Amino acid sequence: MKILLWSSLLPLTLAACSPSHAPDPAAAAPVATTAPALGGHHWQLHDAVDGNNQRLDGLFDGSGKPLQLDFTDDRISVSHACNGIGGSYKIVDGHLLTGPLMQTMMACADPVLMQREKTIKHVLGAKPALITSSADGQTLLSLAAADGTTLTFAGQPTAEQRYGGPGTIEFLEVAAEPVSCQHPLPPANNCLQVRQLHYDDQGLRVGDAGPWQPLAQPIEGYEHQPGVRNVLRVKRYAWPNPPAGAASSAYVLDMVVESGTATPDAK
Repeated sequence: MKILLWSSLLPLTLAACSPSHAPDPAAAAPVATTAPALGGHHWQLHDAVDGNNQRLDGLFDGSGKPLQLDFTDDRISVSHACNGIGGSYKIVDGHLLTGPLMQTMMACADPVLMQREKTIKHVLGAKPALITSSADGQTLLSLAAADGTTLTFAGQPTAEQRYGGPGTIEFLEVAAEPVSCQHPLPPANNCLQVRQLHYDDQGLRVGDAGPWQPLAQPIEGYEHQPGVRNVLRVKRYAWPNPPAGAASSAYVLDMVVESGTATPDAK
């Protein structure tokens, strides 16, 4: 079984860039932004321009997931670039200041992913101005470096925002092959087969696994590949007013902990 968690981390200190021709933040009508406000959304890349106001088309490939930023009260993480990047941050006088960051150690052949990583490192290292705004009902977050490079992210509400509270962490092992079942959501005759696992505070598996059973609802953010077993860390949210026929709780993928091809006798 192959471990996919951040098994190799490399300290990365992002250097500040020397100012050249900084944009005028006042022209963008900046709004005071706090860490809790940032933490209520997943920030997905919506637009990007260089110092000459030319769109950075190399950051967009028209498919897959866009470059994404996520914030907690004191941590920032970058996903959907070549490597995952994360570390501490603070907001000082309207600028985003990151501390020493960590990143996974992967080499990517995809030029889009490489360009995303190069650009986000540059912008985060430049102590960018942080500007929030809205357009057509969409909440936007812009990071503007002193050289004019500006990345604009559209906010997507987090599961905590959508379900009205924090979720409960659970671990589910997903069998390699789905099973036949009946439930009201498509595909109506196909369910993931799952069982619950338990881990201690050191990340070591403890106790017995629960029984295998069909899960008659999707796991948000998870796409199953037939023939591949996965152990997932998920968040389960109470859903006080679910749609007709839906379950009273919702599962949202938090992390793929383990992944591997099933052996012939494995479920």
